[in-house]
This record gives sequence, structure tokens and C-alpha cells, in this order.
Amino acid sequence: MTEFATSADGTRIAYDRQGSGPPVILVDGAMQFRAFDPATTEMAKELAGHGFSVVHYDRRGRGESPAQAPITLEQTIDDLRALIAEATEGADDAVALFGSSSGGAIALAAAASALPVSKLVLWEVPLDAELGTDGEQFLAGLRERIAAGDGAATIEYFMKDMPPEWLAAAKAGPSWPVMTAMGPSLEPDAEALAWTQSASRAALWAGIMQPTLVLVGEQTLDLMRPAADSLIANLPHAELGTVPARDHAWDPKAMALTIARFLVD
Repeated sequence: MTEFATSADGTRIAYDRQGSGPPVILVDGAMQFRAFDPATTEMAKELAGHGFSVVHYDRRGRGESPAQAPITLEQTIDDLRALIAEATEGADDAVALFGSSSGGAIALAAAASALPVSKLVLWEVPLDAELGTDGEQFLAGLRERIAAGDGAATIEYFMKDMPPEWLAAAKAGPSWPVMTAMGPSLEPDAEALAWTQSASRAALWAGIMQPTLVLVGEQTLDLMRPAADSLIANLPHAELGTVPARDHAWDPKAMALTIARFLVD
């Protein structure tokens, strides 16, 4: 049954909670929300079965969490703060975060903002070069398209550096209207990735002392391993792991087991 957390500006954030035990919040990446992402929904169920209380939510501007543009990274972190309060039932406790793809950059920003986070699991965060300017340029271009109200152009722009067959398949499939409607919610993804280039990563992440598992697929895109190496090199307490996966997609049971083992340790 859908529950709701109220964020700092009054926006209602929809979420499901499964299982009992230490709380884990799943931070989706681009184009993911509960009704549109069966793999993460299945993984949440599997992870709950390993003895965790798993919160899977619709990010602001997606699914049952409607919101007006602009949608910012600051608001997205406020949403996580409200969800953490719900997951811990107001107690002074911390939660683990699983960040998927660009959601991993959001999870990092949340930890750097001193939210009560116990551990981090980061799946294939698509980082570009440290101290580069491409993230800021990409964010500016995305904001232009969002402001113009052109949903198709927004998604085409967001996916321009992904394998071209991914965009072709999306445009040919029945889910294209759903994707074009969530364009404004992609701004925090781009903003979080631009933030990872805004200063040296050692400085940006110096305060993230939580144990962190950085995951890549056994078969992965070319940029993911260098991105993982940068995370490992610059986070104080990070380790590398692999899961059965290819083309940025993982097996729900294997991912749940990998997360559970790390969190139990």
C-alpha cells in the first residue's frame, strides 16, 4: 500500500515499505519509478526477504509524487530527509541508501549534506572526468529544454551520450509518452552529476565516512569502470564489487543478495 512522506516544501512523496529490520532506501536514477521499473520493485521484495525494511519511492515529479518544475537537487535531498524520518519513525537513527546510476550521485550528495546515512551502495554511477566542465554544460542544456516544455527533446538530449539503440528502442516502444512526461524530474540527476565535478572529489567527499560499496556489472559500459575507480580512490571507506549484469541492467535476486551481504557486514 502506498504511503506518503511530506517534504520540506509540502510536496508529498509516495513510497512503498516492505519487510522489517534495518531500513534501506532505494534512490532511483533516470527514468525510474515504482510503476515503471519492475526490476527494482522485484529487488526491493528480495532485499526485504533478507531481513531489511526497504523503502522504494517515486522521486519528485514521477509516478505518484507529482511536482512542478523546476525540480532541484536541494529539493530531492529534502525529500530523502523526509523519507528517512518516516523509515526511522522519528528516531535518531540512520538508514542505508542504494543509489542506482545517477541516483548514486544523488545518494552521495545526500551523504555529503550530513543526512543520517549508515552505509552507501552505489550502482554504476556514470561519472565523467574529475574537475571537468561537461557536467555543468549538460545541466545547462537540459534546463533549456525543460524550460521550453519539450518533453521529447528533453529525453533525447538526456540520452544523447547513451548507446543509440537505447533511444531508438525507447522511441519505438509504448513507454515513450511516460518517459517524455518525466523530463523535469531529470534535472536533479544532471545537477548531482555536475556537482561531482565542481571541486576535487577528495574534497567534495571528505566528509562521507560511511562504508560504501561501489558496484559495476560483470559486463559493463566503457565509462563505468573508470567512474568506479574514481569513487574508490576518493571516498574514504569504499570497496569495489561486481554483480551479474550487462548494459547497465542487473539481476534483481543477485543485486539484493549483494546489498544484503554488504549491509550485514
